[in-house]
Amino acid sequence: ARLFDQREQSTHFKMINAEGENVDLYIPRKCSWTNRLIEAKDHASVQINIGHLDQSGVYNGKYTTVALSGFVRCMGDGDSATDLLWQKKKAGVGQA
Repeated sequence: ARLFDQREQSTHFKMINAEGENVDLYIPRKCSWTNRLIEAKDHASVQINIGHLDQSGVYNGKYTTVALSGFVRCMGDGDSATDLLWQKKKAGVGQA
């Protein structure tokens, strides 16, 4: 008999519909800055969508999502974390 640890069991049992899409009611988020899990009771956490612009400066319908935990915001690092994350990401998505 093989014993399963808790991590292995949680990866095997997901709610998936007939089309193969994940239909779990709650999918936890991770902080983009600290990689900490954002719990459901973290009411100070935010998720920000940063819009992408084309060459003429018009929104093209694409965006990058940044999630920040309440811990980062409480420490006063939310602005600098968002700025540094976007500076790293914008070259990869073709933003100037």
